[in-house]
Amino acid sequence: MAQAPSPHLAIRPDWLALRPEPALEPALPIIDPHHHLWERDGKPYHAEHLLADITESGHNVVGTVFIECKARYRTEGDPLEAPLGETAFAAASHSGPAALGIVGHVDLRAGARAAALLEQHVATGQGRFKGVRHSSAWHPDPAAKGSSTSPPPGLLLDADFRAGFACLAPLGLTFDAWMFHTQLAELRDLADAFPTTKIVLDHVGGPLNIGPYHSRQPHVMREWRASMQALAALPNVHIKLGGFGMRLFNCDCYGQELPPSSEQLADAWRPYIEWCVQVFGAGRCMFESNFPVDKGACSYGALWNAYKRVTTGWSADERAALFHGTAARFYSLGG
Repeated sequence: MAQAPSPHLAIRPDWLALRPEPALEPALPIIDPHHHLWERDGKPYHAEHLLADITESGHNVVGTVFIECKARYRTEGDPLEAPLGETAFAAASHSGPAALGIVGHVDLRAGARAAALLEQHVATGQGRFKGVRHSSAWHPDPAAKGSSTSPPPGLLLDADFRAGFACLAPLGLTFDAWMFHTQLAELRDLADAFPTTKIVLDHVGGPLNIGPYHSRQPHVMREWRASMQALAALPNVHIKLGGFGMRLFNCDCYGQELPPSSEQLADAWRPYIEWCVQVFGAGRCMFESNFPVDKGACSYGALWNAYKRVTTGWSADERAALFHGTAARFYSLGG
């Protein structure tokens, strides 16, 4: 069986600098509801690095949401409490628009004990803890592995996981789901079983374009579209439009001599964005940066320019929802 490639493209600042772009519509308010802060491979990406990307981009980012990424876990004590170190790190990282909201990690397989763990995260988050991500992205073929996570198969169907999941809604907390397109039926089952829990599916549901799926894209797109349409029937499910810079999307415009322009990005991403908005509506969709992961594919400025190009000619209400309103409502950011 083939070995899994790295799920993330390498970040090359000198390469990104070869194609600077001024911000389109620089006054348009943006909430970036999905980014990480971490230290990996000796290369930190902290709040000051995110703020530098925002400032250099020229876009009007008025708030961001930190998403768990196994940063700064506690190294001593109860392993179930280790992620509290990350929530504390994210809370301390709040600066300007950065980390206005926090989505941390709780191992929901803790079952009923998850309630007490969640309450600890709420207290640690200094009023900004909004929900949990417990990634379930799994595939039996390493060549199709498009994520750095290693969950067990069938996680969302696990009885202990569901006992922990049941603790979210009573505390007013949300759930970020991350999986591949081959697993979307599991999310549909979960969302149907817990209709009062607010769920957002990260990275448009992970349609794979690597390993055995690279030569089967028409089939993948048909399967992905049908699965997304089925999910759209569940009103508690929302979608994050982004994550396109991950290796699993395998876009042709990545890794060329010059970084992709926002026009090229818009062309590559448009089919996914348009279908999600068509079936879910703009009021349940939100654009995301997924930085610094997607920084391996494009600059922060080009990324948001691409989203603006895709939505040129759309209504003012649709664009306000996609760039700001849906994220503000979903995560209760008050903006």
